[in-house]
Amino acid sequence: MENLRPTEHIEYIDSSLKLIVSDSHTFGTDALLLAAFSSPKRKNTVCDFGTGCGIIPFYWLREGVERVHAVEIQPLACDQLQRSIEINGIGEKFTLLNCDLRELKGKLSSGSFDLITMNPPYTAEGHGIESSSAADKIARHETSLTLGELFLSASSLLKFGGRMCICLRPERLTEAMAEMRNAKIEPKRLRFVSQRDGKAPWLFLLEGKKGRNPGLIVENELHIENPDGTPSRELLGIIGSYKKD
Repeated sequence: MENLRPTEHIEYIDSSLKLIVSDSHTFGTDALLLAAFSSPKRKNTVCDFGTGCGIIPFYWLREGVERVHAVEIQPLACDQLQRSIEINGIGEKFTLLNCDLRELKGKLSSGSFDLITMNPPYTAEGHGIESSSAADKIARHETSLTLGELFLSASSLLKFGGRMCICLRPERLTEAMAEMRNAKIEPKRLRFVSQRDGKAPWLFLLEGKKGRNPGLIVENELHIENPDGTPSRELLGIIGSYKKD
């Protein structure tokens, strides 16, 4: 009925917005946290880099953003996302590019975006045990893009004062801030995420603004669980109501 491939299923982002996910191109809590943290306004010009299954732009659409852009290098992920766009009839709201982020010149308008996000690979090239599948390698390891290249690509598209939001493991925080500043994007807002109160953070959410002066705000830590292990009220508010089909 939905032209699904093996290993694919539908998740309802709300009562009517359907997203195709698969074993290779799916999403986790971190992507939802980043989508909420970035919090674009309704008429903002927005783009999600390395969008995968498209969860971040779909989240934005659910929250009322009028039009979204997304870039993904993997053809199979783009095919999957394109079918999600088609089954929802939202082609007029969604621009999808199958492209390397280092080759965006002329494909998207320079200096025109209010917000760019990316949930980048958590492991730098040459660190950690590499995943076995090609899709996992691209998603989890910097095999095709470095943080420096990511921020330079974003900087070329952002307006003055435009925002770049990412999430990464805490051990890469200083690296991310340094590479942001090298690309003329000033780190302005930081939030750590932990499983529950008293646990060490496993993720950070970072916002930078192009061309702005130094001055970093560190927000209260986000806990995704209550002390008894149930989902926190804030996490439930971010997730909203969706279900698998």
